[in-house]
Amino acid sequence: MSAEDNAAGGSAQPNLVPKNKSSSIIWRYFGFRKEDVDQSEVLCRSCLAKIATKKGNTTNMFHHLKQHHRVLHDECMTLKETPGTSQSSLKTPKQTMIAGAFNSVTPYESTSSRHKVITEAITYHLAKDMAPVYTVSKEGFKKMVHTLDKRYKIPSRTHFSQVAIPKLYNECKMNVESELREIDHFATTTDLWSSRTTEPYMSLTLHFITNKFELKTRCLQTSFFPGEHTGDNIAQEMRGALADWDLKEDQQVCVTTDNASNMIKALEVNGWTRLQCFGHRLHLAIENAVKGDNRISRATGVCKKLVCHFSHSWKKRVALDQAQKRLNLPVHGLITECQTRWGSRLLMINRILEQQKALHEVLSEDRNTRHLVLGHQDLDVLESVSKALGPLLEFTDALSGEDYVSVSHIKPVLNLFNTTIMAPEEDDTDMTKSLKKKMLEYMNSKYEDGVTQELLDVASFLDPRYKTQYISVNNIPNIRARLVSEMKTMEHKHSVESTRVEEVSPPPTKKAKKSFASFFKKSTASATVPMDPTAAIEAELSAYLLSSTIDNEEDPLLWWRTHKVNFPRISNMARKYLCMQATSSPSERIFSASGNIVSCERSCLKPDMVNKLVFLAKNL
Repeated sequence: MSAEDNAAGGSAQPNLVPKNKSSSIIWRYFGFRKEDVDQSEVLCRSCLAKIATKKGNTTNMFHHLKQHHRVLHDECMTLKETPGTSQSSLKTPKQTMIAGAFNSVTPYESTSSRHKVITEAITYHLAKDMAPVYTVSKEGFKKMVHTLDKRYKIPSRTHFSQVAIPKLYNECKMNVESELREIDHFATTTDLWSSRTTEPYMSLTLHFITNKFELKTRCLQTSFFPGEHTGDNIAQEMRGALADWDLKEDQQVCVTTDNASNMIKALEVNGWTRLQCFGHRLHLAIENAVKGDNRISRATGVCKKLVCHFSHSWKKRVALDQAQKRLNLPVHGLITECQTRWGSRLLMINRILEQQKALHEVLSEDRNTRHLVLGHQDLDVLESVSKALGPLLEFTDALSGEDYVSVSHIKPVLNLFNTTIMAPEEDDTDMTKSLKKKMLEYMNSKYEDGVTQELLDVASFLDPRYKTQYISVNNIPNIRARLVSEMKTMEHKHSVESTRVEEVSPPPTKKAKKSFASFFKKSTASATVPMDPTAAIEAELSAYLLSSTIDNEEDPLLWWRTHKVNFPRISNMARKYLCMQATSSPSERIFSASGNIVSCERSCLKPDMVNKLVFLAKNL
């Protein structure tokens, strides 16, 4: 047998070692003698020929194989082109130990830490991502989990629905309860809604600012509410919800709700302060302004029919797409209006105005759709409506956030409406001026209420971005008096609590012997006149007002976190009032989450499970 055949066949080869720390496939055919510690002399494994090569250069080795060992050269090139092939991968694999092979296929015990960790991770996925529990029984999910860890056996869906999810709910609830025990004041939002199966629910969200000045939101419950939705029943349900979480009513600053009469009645029954939802109020202002104008009704009616036509005709949508490209217009689809969202109507109008030329071209080609072509009068009406409502859309979105302070923006926004946004301009049409005037009068009339005005003034006063900038000069003394009174009450409460703590504290074991210097310290301390609490609070308020305001883009909570040392009493007031919500959007987001949970395929979920799943999805 020749040397080449011997090497190719994989039988005994000269005792050569490959190059250290090299993964090139060429070293399967070349090497160094064992005694060549410096690995300076490269030898061919087949013919033991010495190869002249520089350090790290393998060109001469490939050339040697090609000239003298053609079969080995072809084999080497084939291995070189195979992905994942290297010198290290061609080594003889180590024999697997019998115990290791057995352990690699033995399922985890259900009590093992690894099994618990994976099960908890799957439970978290089901709860946080609002995935159906039957996901764990799907073949695709099983295959994915088996690929990730072959030793893990997925528990049944019954285990997740009856054991794992309730356990996670109890743990999350305990964490929320521990958070709520640390808060001094909070604000809430609430609303009523119906599921896909027409089951009525009432949601309750809670908002508070921590000692570190972090604004947090917690969904307390999504309770089944089958009774009559009267004000008295809603009031009783809300009282019960606070009692279930050991929350005191005097800790609640206000409740943000929509303008439903039963909600207003419920808060009156409980004697709770109500803050009207800015988003709902603006929606009603717009509806009130456009109501009764036949020109607007006709133009928006044509827009709805036009959008509906393109939504049901694939050919028309293709034709619209081609017309947009031909006219160099943005390739955008039309937008459908949602009756409860005035912003969707504005978006629909703006999109039709943007695509007016393409729509006219497509609709004019078909005799059956020519009646949908917007005339000049309709276009003028739509442009007037768009100009009047356009600037308002961003304010609704900005005030609907729950992760940042929003309530202190209401006064500045109302001021902006009166001075800029809704003020008539020279190029405004008569319709635009009329819409602005009606909306402005409506908004001003609804925010004239004294309780609401004082609440918004306090929130604006405590925001270092605004302070007294948007508060009437006549109202500033009342705001200061209110804050002074509340800070005195809070200080007295804290002093009483600290006294109780001192009373129950254990006495010292041994009385320390007085030193001579202690007599002088006592006399000095007695000579110090304590400052009157009211004067101290007034001085702190004056110092706060004299401090410079911050930029509107800055975070007021971050400012208070830094300056709470300078203004300890006012910072507590900021934590109390800046947690209020400008809109009831947090409760409406509960509706959206509930809609994802109570889907068509999960319409049989019990109300108790719905409450747990919504709670986990929003609080994890």
